[in-house]
Amino acid sequence: MAYPFQLVDVFFQTPLRGNPLAVVLDADGMDDAEMLAIARWLNFSETTFLLKAMRAEADYRVRIFTPSHELPFAGHPTLGSCHAWMEDGGQPRRGLTIVQECAAGLIEIEQGANMLAFAAPPLTRSGPVEGAEQMQVAAFLGLRRGDWLAMEWVANGPQWIGVLLPDAAAVRALQPARQSPHPITIGVIGAQASGSDSQFEVRAFFSDAQGGVVEDPVTGSLNAGLAQWLTRSGIAHPPYVAAQGSCLQRDGRVFVRKGEDGQLWIGGRTRTLSSGRFHL
Repeated sequence: MAYPFQLVDVFFQTPLRGNPLAVVLDADGMDDAEMLAIARWLNFSETTFLLKAMRAEADYRVRIFTPSHELPFAGHPTLGSCHAWMEDGGQPRRGLTIVQECAAGLIEIEQGANMLAFAAPPLTRSGPVEGAEQMQVAAFLGLRRGDWLAMEWVANGPQWIGVLLPDAAAVRALQPARQSPHPITIGVIGAQASGSDSQFEVRAFFSDAQGGVVEDPVTGSLNAGLAQWLTRSGIAHPPYVAAQGSCLQRDGRVFVRKGEDGQLWIGGRTRTLSSGRFHL
């Protein structure tokens, strides 16, 4: 059977310098093993599969796979999947607001003039990282006490730990370990120098099934968690722009804004670069 797919560039500032996503459309006939096999074969950070919604409020349902496991939620797969769904002719039921169903629940996505933005989901874990976990994170990043300003849980599906450094230069200078004996999902952020086209620099690191460390080019879920933490702490003041991917020769931009009701929205540009069919 053949399944259509799109390759989407997400959070890009210039083409081919965002975070790539493969979106498999009309995947209702595909089983878990086939989804995981495709995600493993492509070896992108995530691959998504679009299905008919199970909940009446949703426009479509998405399943999100890394090369090793399924995620309940992730940011760039949310925007890229929504983009592919609309490119395939999807029409939202509620004006300019799309409702995505995923394992984490219902996620609202808004259409802007030239980008999409998702409503940052509530944190599933927050608060300071302390004790042995703090030391593990510091050792992984090569930091000594006093090198970081704060360290907090910002989990919203992925179990992100956020680390605030003094500035963007310190973020870019990090040389983390290439292997980790413990599963890690770590995001680092620091303020940019004045005159930059963004307010913060972000980097994201996670370990694979073999303990190898991967740096993600541009990460929506992490930026959503960081925005909630830093806005609550008075460190960040939306609207603002976060840059990510510079250490990977990428040029990602994440746009954070705050609605009148206090809801944070995480936005970015999306664009289909290729399409085709998987023949299984």
